[in-house]
This record gives sequence, C-alpha cells and structure tokens, in this order.
Amino acid sequence: MLVTGGAGFIGSNLVDRLLANDHTVTVFDNLSTGRVQFLEQAAGHPRFMFIRGDLLDHAALCAAVQAQDAVFHLAANADVRRGTEHPRRDLEQNTIATHNVLEAARLGRVGRVYFTSTGSVYGEPAVFPTPEDCPFPIQTSLYGASKVACEALMSAYSQAYGMQCVVFRFVSILGQRYTHGHVFDFLKKLRANPRSVEVLGNGKQSKSYLDVQDCLDAVLLVSQVVQDPFAVFNLGNDGYCTVDESLSWICDEIGLSPGRQYTGGERGWVGDSPLIHLDCTRMRRLGWTPQHTIEQSVRATVRYLLGEQWLLEEAG
Repeated sequence: MLVTGGAGFIGSNLVDRLLANDHTVTVFDNLSTGRVQFLEQAAGHPRFMFIRGDLLDHAALCAAVQAQDAVFHLAANADVRRGTEHPRRDLEQNTIATHNVLEAARLGRVGRVYFTSTGSVYGEPAVFPTPEDCPFPIQTSLYGASKVACEALMSAYSQAYGMQCVVFRFVSILGQRYTHGHVFDFLKKLRANPRSVEVLGNGKQSKSYLDVQDCLDAVLLVSQVVQDPFAVFNLGNDGYCTVDESLSWICDEIGLSPGRQYTGGERGWVGDSPLIHLDCTRMRRLGWTPQHTIEQSVRATVRYLLGEQWLLEEAG
C-alpha cells in the first residue's frame, strides 16, 4: 500500500492502522506539512518504508507506485482559509498532484486509488444534511474547486482505464496528531492571551466534525467491501456544533473564561461555509457508525495538544 501524505495528521494514523492489519506500507511525503515524529511508531516496522518525495516529481512518484496493491492519496494543501493568498497552490498541490498520482497508478498497473476529498465541494448547498448526489452549487473556495477537479479526474480515470477509484468527502477531522484547524487556532490564541480570544465571523457558523479513528474505520471498511469501479462516500458525524459551542468546550478543558471578540458576519473568511452537515446514509448502510461525539472529539483533541506542546510552539 502506498500512502501519499503519510507523515501528516490523517495519513500517519492510517499508516499505523494498515501496519496493524498486516499490510506492507510505503509512505510518500515531502514533509512540507507532515512530521517525521508522527512516523516514529511505524519507523521500526519491517513492513514499512518512507520515501521523501514530491507529488510534482512524476518520475519519483512512478517509481514509488511500482508493485503497490493500492494507493491511498491523502497528500494535499488543506489551508482553505488562505487559498486566495496563494491561488496557484491548490491547483498544483491538489489537482495536478492528483493527476500525477492517477497517471502513476495507471502506468504502474495499480488497480485501486482511494482519494480524500472534502465536504467543501458542496459549496453552500440548499439541502441539509447534504447527500452525495446533491448538485454542486457555485464553488466558494479555491480549495473546494481544486477538489472538484480531482474528483472529476478520479471518475474519468476509472471509466477510461478500468481502475477502481473511490472518493471520500470529509468534514473536518479531529484527534491524535491534529495540526491545523479551529481547535489548534483557538489554543494558539489563548496561549498568547488567556483573557480574550478573537472569533472569526459571528460564532454561529455550524460545522460537523469527525474523530480521525472513526474516519479511518470508514475508509478501511470501504477498501475491504466496496467493489464499484467508482464510488463517493460522505464521512461525517450525525450532528454539528457552532463555533461558540466548540470554543466553550475548549475553554472548559483548559480552565479559562476569556472574553470573545467577534470579527462579524456569517463567514469567518472568504470561502467559509456557514453550515456543513453531510448525509452519511450511504456509508452507514455498510455498517459504519461513528464511535465519538463531536464534543468528545473536540475535548480529546485539546487534551492531545496540551500533551504535545511542541506542536503549538512549532506553529509560533
């Protein structure tokens, strides 16, 4: 199994799960956002290999893909908020990189590619919870737009070359080795000023979150039982929480009651969706059920980061 982005938050957890399930695993990662520390558990394993490489280096990627049974493609630029500041980054690191993965898989005769997309592809839909067959509205972020292009490439390669291509549309993921997102941002702000915290938007934005292990339970289940040439699965929790609710859980975990300074508006930034809530009926029909509530996942993520202060210090 090849895991792109395998030194990252979700990728490294997937690596540990694959090794525990007796798979041979190769990680391909340029370490731009991944951490070698996340691979310490895997590093000494006889069925593990690490290749430091960039997905834009097609020759290196093709060499890594040779003789692999499947590719789990997790590498991506995930900085949705600052996409407009670097408009080419999503194109290169998401769309072009995904094309390179698919082409390397085709040339290497790899029959299965699993791709981590995002609930952001739905933009601001009219239907909640949002099902996989919901029509795509106007795209509201360059990140979401780049992932839509990736999904189109996945479906086209599946049809043209007989590869199995599976797309997972995630909500935001929480848990061990979490390195970016609202919990991380709030903890950094509270470390800098325990008395007051800036909240982007009005605090009423509502998001569904999912624990990383629940996410991987779904991914691995699909890889074992789904045979369709092309398939799309939403992955999320049953409900959602507001930014204010999540901030309250975070503050409770660290024993603070700061004042809240809102920047205003129903969006925290350009491309932010006021509500993300995915319909996961298709995934549930396979027997999958999340084992963690959103509150449990937020609180566990806070405790993890408090125990791994180097991650917060590294971010400044």
